[in-house]
Amino acid sequence: MDEASEYIRPLERLSRSDEPTFGGKSANLGELLAADIPVPPGFAISTAAFRAFVNDAGLEDRINGALAGLSVGDVEAIGRASRAIGEAMRFAPIPESVRGQIAEHYVKLGGADTPVAVRSSAVGEDSQDATFAGQQETYLWVRGVEHVCDAVRDCWVSLYSAPAISYRLRLGATGEPPAMGVTVQLMVDADVSGVMFTCNPVSGDPSMVAINASWGLGLAVVGGEVTPDDYLVSKVTREVVREHVHDKDVQYVPDAGGSGAVRAAVPDERRAVRCLDQPAIERLVEIARRIERYFASHQDIEWAVPRGDPDHVFIVQTRPVTAVANKPSKPKPESAMSLIMSTFGAGPRAN
Repeated sequence: MDEASEYIRPLERLSRSDEPTFGGKSANLGELLAADIPVPPGFAISTAAFRAFVNDAGLEDRINGALAGLSVGDVEAIGRASRAIGEAMRFAPIPESVRGQIAEHYVKLGGADTPVAVRSSAVGEDSQDATFAGQQETYLWVRGVEHVCDAVRDCWVSLYSAPAISYRLRLGATGEPPAMGVTVQLMVDADVSGVMFTCNPVSGDPSMVAINASWGLGLAVVGGEVTPDDYLVSKVTREVVREHVHDKDVQYVPDAGGSGAVRAAVPDERRAVRCLDQPAIERLVEIARRIERYFASHQDIEWAVPRGDPDHVFIVQTRPVTAVANKPSKPKPESAMSLIMSTFGAGPRAN
């Protein structure tokens, strides 16, 4: 089978062995589907498509030249390199062979105007040894083939964001050049969304599930515009052992006029109301336990409850918990929110 025939693969045909070719996010979603976890349907774009883009546009020398001689502490030089690479990539065309396959699979998801989430899936992104969370991008509520292709290109560009370059320098990454896969999934019109950890992210207690939730899409949490409700729940009894309900005054909802999400005020009667009732919490805990058992490790999971369908939960991402691994001392209490913000990341990657 030639490389071009593997530019695209449905998520249900992926497994962990495909991580080097399609990236960690896409591979993990394939595993979730194999475990009968509810995941929005979609497809994955391989690193071969990224390489075809770089090669066809003659970008390799420009990328290597911009990265040459960079050091970890030189923030200004890293920023200049990131901007130079980004400008070159954004003006480069996607190869027709790649564009054609993206268009074909996108239309199969539901039509020419179907809203999707386009998510970066970098190789090594969601591993036990490293996490690139928040360093690459996710684009929500993307409609139309041209906008999807633009979002795919922007995901590729984010492989060379300043934080991503700095992180690889700190890791001392050597060997193969970095590579980026992309995940394209049907969009969940989330009434409530958030993250959950299959352990207490502060203490590491494995008997707990920590859930964070806010109204709408997760972008308000990403930008620090809202403090999400948080629940600490026993895996065994499903009892909520700790609950903090916060005033959530902003949310992000689909742009009624086209692609993307827009900032909106939360109605007054919902602002101070808990996002999740007990049945919803129990459903989330049960799914968290199933995912943890399947991967045999603590997981950091992104989820969404669809608008108008409160009895269902979709999982849009999972990765190993790395933030509490090998902690030499007890974290400070305020580190919980830091962990949550790290999970959501600096860019719009939430549901």
